[in-house]
Amino acid sequence: MLDFNIRGENLEVTPAIREYVEKKVQKLERYFTEGANATAHVNLKVYNDRQTKVEVTIPMKNLTLRAEERHDDMYAAVDLIVDKLERQIRKYKTRVNRKFREREGVAAFLQSVEKEMSSQEDTPNDDSEFEVVRTKQFDLKPMDQEEAILQMNMLGHNFFIFTDAESDGTHIVYKRKDGKYGLIETESI
Repeated sequence: MLDFNIRGENLEVTPAIREYVEKKVQKLERYFTEGANATAHVNLKVYNDRQTKVEVTIPMKNLTLRAEERHDDMYAAVDLIVDKLERQIRKYKTRVNRKFREREGVAAFLQSVEKEMSSQEDTPNDDSEFEVVRTKQFDLKPMDQEEAILQMNMLGHNFFIFTDAESDGTHIVYKRKDGKYGLIETESI
């Protein structure tokens, strides 16, 4: 069962907009197991150039679905977002099913980890202090590199922290500028 949290920035969320978003995103429920409850966080923005940005995030127990789309027509952006989310779900299910076969039934569910990177373009002066504007805590669930890369891509992030299932070490995968992936393995000193 999907609950909705729909917000508008520079835009009033009318009943017609709310109904359209709920109707379209509700179609994703057919992919969820029975009894799965989730809240779809939908953010609608309108920019000065009249272009609309639609963001949908659906955090669930073992997976976070996230997509965003910019388009001149908000309704078209919602349609494109639902298509993106359906592709993510199908890709996730295919990989999980393959993992089950490869590991002979051992669960390989992804844990959603959301880590935001506060990036500031300005380099602080010697006089200024570094300011932490947000702190998040999360549990690291064991997974392999492929699962971590999949989760990173599904979240739309450029890095992902995870516990390696084989070595039990904390590792980081990241997307390189050339489009390939990198892995940082940590060691205790």
